[in-house]
Amino acid sequence: MALKLYGGARSRASIVQWYLDELEVPYEFVLLDMQAGEHLQPDFLAINPMGKVPAIEDGGFKLWESGAILLYLADKYGKMPSSPEERAIVAQWVLFANATLGPGIFMEATREKEAPRLLTPLNAILETQPYFMGDEFGVVDVAVGSMLGYVRLMLNFDFSPYPAIGEYLKRIADRPAFQKAIGSRYQSA
Repeated sequence: MALKLYGGARSRASIVQWYLDELEVPYEFVLLDMQAGEHLQPDFLAINPMGKVPAIEDGGFKLWESGAILLYLADKYGKMPSSPEERAIVAQWVLFANATLGPGIFMEATREKEAPRLLTPLNAILETQPYFMGDEFGVVDVAVGSMLGYVRLMLNFDFSPYPAIGEYLKRIADRPAFQKAIGSRYQSA
């Protein structure tokens, strides 16, 4: 049975789609009509009892939360480092994207204070290397890059004080898998 990815229009499922396309893993995308409440039906609640997307089914295995799904895919398809320390650093970045970066910038009440505090060190990293883990694109870039891309897309955020992040966003937006999963929405921003 092929991997199934469940998502809604304009959901974080596009992050998982992007990574699946980067990995060249075949999958079936199941678009749920969130406005009609398909995510709250018993069949989907059996996959994710929280009634949120994205979620995957891989054979009999069910998993939800975009960060957990990204880490699972990286591990399953041989893109995770071999040492526990290096795997922990990858997990740290994926968790940072969802738990710190996203809320820090998307929450209007904290944005003015948190954006410079979060973006300044990210910009410094990208001044010295093309991707967050060095010279190679990986799952960390999908997690952090998608969050930065969503900030640009949804908030029309001005990255001019962070030129290395701006260049990074152009670099990841040029990737064919990014174009396939997210590109059309990103280009119109």
